[in-house]
Parts: sequence; C-alpha cells; structure tokens
Amino acid sequence: MDSKTTLHRPRLAVTMGDPAGVGPEVIVKALQDPWVQRACRPVIIGDVTALHRAMGLLKVRLPLKVIQEIHEIPSDLQEEVAVLCRTPLSFDDITYGRPSAAACRETIQFIRTAVDMTLTGHADAMVTGPIHKDALHRHGFPFPGHTEFLQDLTGASRVVMMLAGPKLRVALATIHCALRDVPEGITQESLMATLEVLAESLKCDFGISSPRIAVSGLNPHAGEAGRFGREELEVIAPVVNHFRRTHPWCDTSGPYPPDTVFFRAFEGHFDVVLALYHDQGLIPLKLVHFHEAANVTLGLPILRTSVDHGTGYDIAGKGIAHCGSLLYAMQTAVTMVRHRKAERIGI
Repeated sequence: MDSKTTLHRPRLAVTMGDPAGVGPEVIVKALQDPWVQRACRPVIIGDVTALHRAMGLLKVRLPLKVIQEIHEIPSDLQEEVAVLCRTPLSFDDITYGRPSAAACRETIQFIRTAVDMTLTGHADAMVTGPIHKDALHRHGFPFPGHTEFLQDLTGASRVVMMLAGPKLRVALATIHCALRDVPEGITQESLMATLEVLAESLKCDFGISSPRIAVSGLNPHAGEAGRFGREELEVIAPVVNHFRRTHPWCDTSGPYPPDTVFFRAFEGHFDVVLALYHDQGLIPLKLVHFHEAANVTLGLPILRTSVDHGTGYDIAGKGIAHCGSLLYAMQTAVTMVRHRKAERIGI
C-alpha cells in the first residue's frame, strides 16, 4: 500500500451490517457522494446480492469489482468500488426485515473480515453498518453489541463508546446494561480507566492536544450535595480530581448536573461529555445530530467508526433511509486516520 496515497485517501473497510435492513441502501446512497471518491477508498464487505437489490431499488448503477479474498483487493481502482463477498446470499435469505440464519452468520463474518483487514494493514480503518442485536442473539451471537465483539476480536483491555457529531461528542462510562445495574458499574477504577482511554484518543485520533472533558453526574442535580445520591461525592468527584492532578494537559471537570452539561458542550464549552449511562448520553446526541453522527470505539488497536442508527427494518426496501450517518462515520474515520498518522510521525 503506497503510504503517500493512503495518507490522502485512506482505505476504509465498510461493513454492510444486516443485509435484510437498510445497510445496503445507505451504502449505495453514500457511494454516490462526490466526497467519497475524493477522500477515501472504500472496500465494501457485504453481500453482493443485497447491493444489487439496493441499486435496483434506488435506480442507481455503481461499477462494482467483486472479490472473494482480502489479498485480491486492487490497489489502483479508479471508478470501480471493491466489494468483498465470499458467499453471495439468495433473495430468500435477505427478505426485508426478516434476516435468515445465513444472513446473520454472514453479518458476523463481515465484521470479522473488516477487523482482519484493518489489523493486517489492508485497511486504514473500519466503518460498520447497522446490525440487529436480537436477531444475531437468536442465532448464537453471544455479545451485547458491536463494541464488545470488537474488544474480543482485537484483545483490547479497555474500550469506550463515543458518539460524535459536528457540535457534540458524548462518551459512555457504561454501555449495554440495565439501568438498575448502572450504579454498580460506576467505580473509581472503571471511571479512571475510561478517562484514560478517552483523553488519549481525543489527543491522538482527533488532534485535540488539551481536551476539555466534562463528567456528568449520575443523579438529578448531580446529587445535590448528597441529598439525591452519594455517587457524585464518593466516586465521581474523587476520580475527576485525581485525573485532573495526574493529567494536567487534560482539562477534566465535573460532575455536572446532567440536565445542563450537554447544552454547555453543544455551545462549545467542552470537547466531550462523559455520560454515566447509555441513554443519558445518546438522547441529547441523537436529538441534535440524528442524521450526522458517528459511533466511535476508542481503545482498540485499530480505528473503528459506525453509523449511529439501527437496521431500520420498518423502512427497509422503501428507498427512504438516510445515509448521513454513514457519510459522517466515513468522514470521522478519515479524520482519525490522518490525525493518528500525524501523531505517529510527529507532525
């Protein structure tokens, strides 16, 4: 892989996600954006049958170069788009909204292939399409979601989920767990580890040399001095104070009342908010950036971004799915590749 070319046009391993959902449609739509051709070299990892069906639905013709193995990826594609598809599925396997066992197996394999490509240097980053967790679980998938699966595949010791949009970034201290389990999942050790991963990634992958991290409280009014809960006094504030002392290059503050901290971040006072649980962070993020946000997994040995939406079974096959999140995920991946390369060579 030519390093100079890659610096300007990174190769992205783009997984289709669930071929029975909107993944193929948003890929076809995104590939028509002129930015894609200028800024990156996508390799689609997915089912070619589903791609052709999406092109027919949208009345679009894309020049596809279908390959079966990673080593077959051409280095000099111009107009064509490489599609890595080892075993094409039948139309019966990918009925809209009703993925078959075969489709679920392939969805998991798409992710494995993208990780392999990125770990071995055949891609600079991976961008994942939407999966349906319940459908995968019914066919033996043991992980809560993408993030945990990627951690297992790469052997990462600690990963952090972050949603990023043009004006708001939100990282999560806990991810896929029941609300009743959140307080037990927030420990001084886990918060410190999360802040370590978050601060380092903001510096290396997003080019923010002195990141401003706001830590949200868990309880209403950030506990109101212990009246509404003691997690802020006993767990969160001590971690924030310690991290601020040990990482003076990182402006870490909090805990802040959850009902105001996201607005302050949106207004530009912080670079990221560390939310304490899934919906606390994702609701404000999706309210302001529903069609233009990316899911980013921090702490992996590879770069991974994703769409921030699901499979859209209710609208699959109607031609109305929005490709904005996929485009933003690809743009974010390109940005991260360039910042990490610059960090590596000391620019």
